[in-house]
Formats: sequence, C-alpha cells, structure tokens
Amino acid sequence: MLHFHFFIYLAYLCALKSAVALIGIHEVLTEYMKKITILIPAYNEAQSVPLMYAELQRVTGEMPQYEWEYLFVDDGSTDETASAIGKLRSADQRVRLVRLSRNFGKENAMLAGFDRADGDALVIMDCDLQDPADVIPMLAEEWERGFQDVYARRRSRGREPWLRKQLTRLYYSLLQRSARFDVLPNVGDFRLLSRECVEALRQLRESQRYTKGLFCWIGFRKKEVLFDRSDRAAGKSSFSYGALMRLALDGLISFTTAPLRLSILCGLLVSLAAFVYLIYVVVKTLAFGEPVQGYPTIVTLILFLGGMQLLALGIIGEYVARIYNESKRRPVYIVESDSAEKSPN
Repeated sequence: MLHFHFFIYLAYLCALKSAVALIGIHEVLTEYMKKITILIPAYNEAQSVPLMYAELQRVTGEMPQYEWEYLFVDDGSTDETASAIGKLRSADQRVRLVRLSRNFGKENAMLAGFDRADGDALVIMDCDLQDPADVIPMLAEEWERGFQDVYARRRSRGREPWLRKQLTRLYYSLLQRSARFDVLPNVGDFRLLSRECVEALRQLRESQRYTKGLFCWIGFRKKEVLFDRSDRAAGKSSFSYGALMRLALDGLISFTTAPLRLSILCGLLVSLAAFVYLIYVVVKTLAFGEPVQGYPTIVTLILFLGGMQLLALGIIGEYVARIYNESKRRPVYIVESDSAEKSPN
C-alpha cells in the first residue's frame, strides 16, 4: 500500500513538472510573439460592440501566431457603449477600454489610441463593421513582408448616398491638386500601421486633426489592399453632412495654403479687370464724352468687390483661428478612465 501511494505521488510530481514546463514554454513563446493592437474608436455604438467583438474573435482565432489586444476608445458616448465594452473586458482581459471625458471627435480619439497602443503593429477599424475583419489577415501578411503602412482601399462605398459619393470624389480631387504630397482617394482610417508609424503619429499633436492626411504626410513604405466596404451593422452614423464638411475644411486648411493663394489670384484678376475697365472708361470719355450714367454698374461692382473682400477675410480668418487654437496648447483629449490602469486604493 505504501508503494502504491509512493507511485501516485511520483506520478503527481512528474505531471506537475510537465505542467510547469509547458507553462514556461507558453510564456517564452508569448514573450517572442508579435503583438497586434486593434484600435476601435466608438461613439454611441452599444449595439455594434458585441457584433464587432464576435467578428474579431472569429478572425484572430484563426491567427494564433500573434498576441492580440482589442483597444476600444469610448469617445464620450451617451448610450451604453462603455458598459458593453466593460462586460467584454470582464470576460476577456485582451479587451481594453479607454474612456474620454467627453466627445472629442474621432480624430482625437484615434490619437488617444495611438498613445496607449503598445503592440508591434496597430490596426484601426470602425466599430460599425463597415470595415470587415476578414481583411486583417491580408493586412498582417503585407506587414510581414516589410510594409509599414498597409492601407485598405475601398472598391465600393456600400449603400452610401449618391450626393455624398460625388462630394467625396470632388473633395479628394481638390486636396490632391493642392497638397504637396500624395493623397490617397477612397482610403479611410482602416489600415495596419507598424510601430514606427505609430510613434511618428504620436509626435503630431495638433488639436484640429485630419488623420487621413497625416497618414500620407508621415511617409514610410505603403501597400494597398483592396476590399469591399460593408454596410453598417447596427445603429446610425454620427457623421452628418455638416460634420463631413467641417472635416473636409480641416483637411484643406491643415495641409495646404491653396485657399490663400486662390484669394490672391482672385484679387489679381479683379484688379486686372478693373484696370482694363478704367482704361476703357477714360478712352470712351475722351473720345465721345460721357453723361452721368452707370449707377447699376457701380452698385454691381461695389457688391462684387465687397463679396470678394469678405471671402478673402474669411479664408484668412480660418487660418488665424487655427493659429489661435494651437497657441492655447490645450490637451488634444482628456482620459476619464483606462481599464489597464489600476485604480488607487
């Protein structure tokens, strides 16, 4: 009987030793595995969060060679978005929740994610599932080949309204012609960034951000991956036409001085036309005389020149306002809580 217990004890020790060895091997493998952080800015996406998590689980489960982190940035949501992410966090420690103190906008929420992502690479995705998770393996494959910014270009824009598509095409055409670097049309925030790209973006702290332009401005080795954009899985988009117009204006003013140059060109053309008209009036008066006439012409010219002056002042005012806002040196965002940080006792 004593021998029997001895053999059982010996078998237990061997099993324990094997388990410790396996745990050690797992820790070593985890230490040397590349880590990919998936950054998901979210604003009022309580319905989409569980669907997004399920998709990420499905896709990343097929890629066990990487360590994964799901970094949700709650941009001051007024619904149950933070609660939905918190439930995921309690069941899966790979989920991380960063809550901002108010709605600072998606551009600033992405910067909060850049500042807290510690993976070897970073994938940026929308929470509404319009960026399909099935593209992630293609992004990672190109990254492994040495590309540092692997961006996903849309083949189609889903069920987007016709007017919005046309305005988007016109905007990218204007930005491409006026900017001093290549601007990628039909490319959003959906991409994989290497650690070098993330560190470069963290250095750019302007408060009125246009991140799509910053992706192009920082350079690095880029690679395109084509995909078909899906329709929104749940909820409604928080981007109205007004918000899109403000974003477009930020892009134009942040990366080009073309509006200022356009106002100079308009001023030169108006001055030239006025000079030609002055010569015409002088010659006509000397040759044929001129009774008192031209009241409608004078009124029209005054209104036209006044409108041109107000337009030029408005363009200058936009640039001055941005200088004023940057001179305040306020933080780009304020974090209310971070699930990865321990609360004080």
